Amino acid sequence: MGPGRFITLEGGEGAGKSTQVRLLAEALRETGLEVVQTREPGGAPGAERLRALLLSGEVDWSPAAETLLHFAARAEHVARTIRPALESGAWVVCDRFTDSTMAYQGYGQRADRGLIAALTGLVGVVPDLTIVLDVSTVLGAARMARRGDAADRYEREGAEFQHRVNEGFRRIAAAEPARCVVIPAAATIRDVHSAIWQALSERLSPPPA
Repeated sequence: MGPGRFITLEGGEGAGKSTQVRLLAEALRETGLEVVQTREPGGAPGAERLRALLLSGEVDWSPAAETLLHFAARAEHVARTIRPALESGAWVVCDRFTDSTMAYQGYGQRADRGLIAALTGLVGVVPDLTIVLDVSTVLGAARMARRGDAADRYEREGAEFQHRVNEGFRRIAAAEPARCVVIPAAATIRDVHSAIWQALSERLSPPPA
């Protein structure tokens, strides 16, 4: 069995990550690969418990505490889900990973980015490819409004926060071009998926769909 690969999708609110994660996982499965689709925060029982705490907004965490909670959830996710899947030869497609902590807590909440970088270095798993779906703050807000779902605490943050998050993702991608590919997310769902598949094919060469 060949080595597993780890693919993450990142982006601000309304970028369409969850839809694209699902489509990418389905496309990879159609090539015959074993695929694990997962998310952050969450992806393992203990991590899902922390997800509920983080997204509910019931507690007004300090930026430092919130950062550490995300990494606690991530440690469980990596140990229980991501690493075992990769070691078995599966491809892992994850909705958010360490870049989201840097963008949301480091840039959005202005937490210590040096601390976040140091903790990222201790995770022990680095994505083989990160797709950053780039969306404007205005379009992201319009898409969220059309959903009609109850907003989580990050979605309830104002436009200035969302702008800082989106700019954070752009800076992260610019600093790591070997790992990150930025894809404009304003196109149709199918066109965005096609762009993701092309980027993945060029970087990781999965079997042809």
